[in-house]
Amino acid sequence: MHADDSNMDGATPSDSVEVGATVDAARRTLLIGAVATSAVVSIRPALAQTAGSVLNCQIPVPERGKGMYIDPTGKLVTPDTPGAFPPSPRDFTGEEVRKALQGSNLPGATREQSQAYLNYIRKLQNGQSGFTCYASLQMPRR
Repeated sequence: MHADDSNMDGATPSDSVEVGATVDAARRTLLIGAVATSAVVSIRPALAQTAGSVLNCQIPVPERGKGMYIDPTGKLVTPDTPGAFPPSPRDFTGEEVRKALQGSNLPGATREQSQAYLNYIRKLQNGQSGFTCYASLQMPRR
């Protein structure tokens, strides 16, 4: 035995480096787990809040200031178009649209108006007022 061999269990200096690396890896794993748990705890309330805001978001039918009517297929047409419906006097909430998509009428609208308005809403595209609200209604819920 050499004088500098103070380790009596037969471990070499390289063994202690491996043990140190293993301990560091375990610490990193625990830290990552703690961060992930924290993220889940903080994201769940945000998702619940998002679900509530989707039901309260607004969809104008049609966008304000266009001066257009809506035909039964949901297309914007001039007010003198036969069979076309006037714009809704108020915006619809996400909750109202969700219920109408399941078969009920939109508030203050006849069955035919509701169908025309829903056809218009289904055709909304990115950049139009109400698109984000409608797109949020289409996302699956858990």
